[in-house]
Amino acid sequence: MEQLLDLYGFASVVLHAAELVARTALLGSVVFWVLLALPLAAHLPAGDAMRLRAIGQRATLWSALAGIVTASAAAGLALLALAATLDAPLRELLGADFVRAATAAVAAMAVLLVVALDGPAPGRWRQAVLLLGGLALLVGATAGSHAVARTEQRPMLLAATALHQAGAALWIGGLPALLAGFRLSPGSARRVGQRYSAFAAGGVGLILLGIAGYWVGYIGGIEAVYGTAYGAMSATKLVMLGLLLLLGGSNWLLLHRLADSPLRLVRIRRFVEAEIAIGIAVLAVAGSLTSVPPAADLPEDRVTWAEITERFTPAWPRLASPGHADLAIPRLQAQLDAEWQAKQAAQASKPQAFTPGEGLLPPRNANDIAWSEYNHHWAGILVLLVGLAALLDATGVVPLARHWPLLFLGLAGFILVRSDPEAWPLGEIGLLESLRDPEVVQHKLAALLVVGFAVAEWWVRLGRITGRARFVFPSAMVAGGVLLLAHTHAISNVKEALLVELSHLPLAVLAVVGGCARFAELRGPGEVSRLARWIWPVCLVLIGVLLILYREA
Repeated sequence: MEQLLDLYGFASVVLHAAELVARTALLGSVVFWVLLALPLAAHLPAGDAMRLRAIGQRATLWSALAGIVTASAAAGLALLALAATLDAPLRELLGADFVRAATAAVAAMAVLLVVALDGPAPGRWRQAVLLLGGLALLVGATAGSHAVARTEQRPMLLAATALHQAGAALWIGGLPALLAGFRLSPGSARRVGQRYSAFAAGGVGLILLGIAGYWVGYIGGIEAVYGTAYGAMSATKLVMLGLLLLLGGSNWLLLHRLADSPLRLVRIRRFVEAEIAIGIAVLAVAGSLTSVPPAADLPEDRVTWAEITERFTPAWPRLASPGHADLAIPRLQAQLDAEWQAKQAAQASKPQAFTPGEGLLPPRNANDIAWSEYNHHWAGILVLLVGLAALLDATGVVPLARHWPLLFLGLAGFILVRSDPEAWPLGEIGLLESLRDPEVVQHKLAALLVVGFAVAEWWVRLGRITGRARFVFPSAMVAGGVLLLAHTHAISNVKEALLVELSHLPLAVLAVVGGCARFAELRGPGEVSRLARWIWPVCLVLIGVLLILYREA
């Protein structure tokens, strides 16, 4: 049970993000089915009309099922963690507010699932139930947000939350159904896309209204954007929102200003696929935001611009590794010891309470920092070499360069051996025992992930893999970026955690963008593939450079 508590912070963020994705998709699917597919089907050829109604029904069914599973899992995990913390039996905790909220959400999703099972052409009463169920789900999600806990500006923040989530559902939530709709005949597909663009535009407007409310209630100033984790993650969401607007604007031009063309529809589908991947990343950040306090609640303990400038000023990478017994740099060691002693003294005067994902870390010395910087710098060199080799392969003039994925195996071995010096295989802590630490779990998973996509991509380069197996590498890039957005660190030092987060967020965005570009290269059409072929290696190069510039002091 102690292991559950240690991993709870990371697992809860991942599950909450998955639940948010499923809920957004469910709300978007209901809107797509009831307000787009059913009215539009009356004006399409019979075959396309039948397929469009079925697309709306299937999207609602699958997203409702995913929502039920993820919401139940998230609530069950929270219930187990609470039981372990209070040392109380589960049956005595079933009346907790979060259990009731989860039960209500699951019930609403179950209603939507049952109604959707009755066929792809619902009558008026079933349409009303679907819309009311979606509205109930939106109200429940708003009631479980940060806004409810605020003592000031609560009505405004509740409205901003509802608008933001409704906008995400209208725009991002219906994209999977829209993608399926583009498989209709070209004329029908274009009409579906044009109708959906109006919903998406409305969703963008609602999202922007929600952002304005969040700015006033949760952030409040420019200093909070770079000085707090909430602000930095919100800024990352805004960057990805810009990418989504760029893709959405391109689709709008293709749908409204260009004539029907199967080739152009394929290009639109590639852009929609990228929108879905980036949208999932945005929702992952939104899920992670629920685990950090709003910036407005941290007026004092903020990172200053001078501290950020000092930390991120480029310096020569650390290419020599300290040993376990190396002495620390005296001045830095004294500073770290003083900080640790001050923290211990402050904690001694306060009652200790469990905070998910916090953990109580031993004091770090300068040698630990040097070890971590060495790891990041050499990992950056390896990724930089991979990116450069991939760029060389894109030129087509060096046949040997097609074996560039094998360079990733060196990175995987490096991560496995060096990432956690206190744990197996270098440290005294065994493998199973070390898996209580969420960072160790993420590092080991990262090593396995790298091995998997390296081998898969190498086989793709050799022509041994065709079909969907070709997408292992881009899927891994997107998944890695999404998980990095949910990457957790101990929060015993808020400033240090933020400085580390500031280095991780751009890596995550580049990984998601690179994965989307590799998807587009593999799936075509040719004009998209030719451009995407250069984008994802550049993303790898930039990731390598950022890792080489990584610093912790």
